Amino acid sequence: MSLKSIVRELKEMRDGIGSMSRRGVESRRWNGRTKSHVAPEITLTSLEPIQQGQWANLPPELILDIISRVEESETSWPARAVVVHCGSVCKSWRDVTKEIAKTPEQCGRITFPISLKQPGPRDSPIQCFIRRNRETSTYLLYIGLVPSENETDKLLLAAKKVRRATGTDFVVSLVADDFSRSSNTYVGKLRSNFLGTKFTIYDSQPPEGAAIQQDTQSSRRFHSKQVSPRVSAFNHVVSTIAYELNVLRARGPRRMHCTMNSISISAIQEGGTAPTPTSFPQIIDKPFSPSPVLKGKGPSTDLNDVNLPKIPVPSQGSAEPMVLKNKAPRWHEQLQCWCLNFKGRVTVASVKNFQLVAAVDPSHNVSAAEQEKVILQFGKIGKDIFTMDYRYPLSAFQAFAICLSSFDTKPACE
Repeated sequence: MSLKSIVRELKEMRDGIGSMSRRGVESRRWNGRTKSHVAPEITLTSLEPIQQGQWANLPPELILDIISRVEESETSWPARAVVVHCGSVCKSWRDVTKEIAKTPEQCGRITFPISLKQPGPRDSPIQCFIRRNRETSTYLLYIGLVPSENETDKLLLAAKKVRRATGTDFVVSLVADDFSRSSNTYVGKLRSNFLGTKFTIYDSQPPEGAAIQQDTQSSRRFHSKQVSPRVSAFNHVVSTIAYELNVLRARGPRRMHCTMNSISISAIQEGGTAPTPTSFPQIIDKPFSPSPVLKGKGPSTDLNDVNLPKIPVPSQGSAEPMVLKNKAPRWHEQLQCWCLNFKGRVTVASVKNFQLVAAVDPSHNVSAAEQEKVILQFGKIGKDIFTMDYRYPLSAFQAFAICLSSFDTKPACE
């Protein structure tokens, strides 16, 4: 049996199981409405070994060989969805798929949703593009060099811009039609101050091996009757972004500094590693008990405070966070503008274009090659179309949030 036929049968089997499940639900509903017991419950349970036995009982060596071949052959989207289908067959297939499909840092490819929270590859960047929709105030992140003509690009993340009285929020989700912060598709958010000069990146889960400040204000807001308490809605500060003021416009393009509180400077040193989560937070099933503040036994908290949360201060003995800065552009005399070498990935001049490199001191013992390496690149290629290329130690979510800060209005920085 060829590899393509195996993949085809996997898809047909998955669709068949879904249709049988739907028919089973409909039959149970029909049986509840009538007096005659036509389809006994034991009939449904007898189908389970048939559904699982065809593929789950294969020898582990054969499963390993099949998934290895699929993983090696399907290296790009949308064909790489077959790897995800292999992980959807049953538990044994899912365990083997998770073992074979490596992280973006190891293989340079995005496979599962958790890959968006894992650092990118070290050697070459992952190339993506962002499509802005002005009417809906949404920003969609796709993987690929440029948008395709048939619009079959793989969506990675979506963000919605929400204006507040004291600033702006960009809510990031895994899907483009649900930006509720109580949903299990919620990934994180970006919040700005009133002037649009300082931003804070919140993650729905804390990075592994890092003590990150928790947004208690957001937690209190979700501990209410408006949102189901089953979903963990905590927000953890993982990065802060600060734009330098340029009121007189005498300092050239925008300048920013990104303090990556969740990534240590040791990540770019020789032998260093970056936090790599392996799963999303689990849904909380414990009963909810209101806090004293909600019960009226404590002082109320202003959730629309104009000030951003304080930057987490590393405790004694903790690692120093990595800081990203703009790569210095050069002035082009003939074009009379500031220029950067985007290697063909940016074609339209814009104040939003930037390249970020690590800001290091000689005491950090970071090689010259690492200091010159562009970690994040963002620029315009057309109307409402922007490219985003990122690499280790940033994840797709962190890179996307940093790029979203460039879309906010900054009258005092340009």
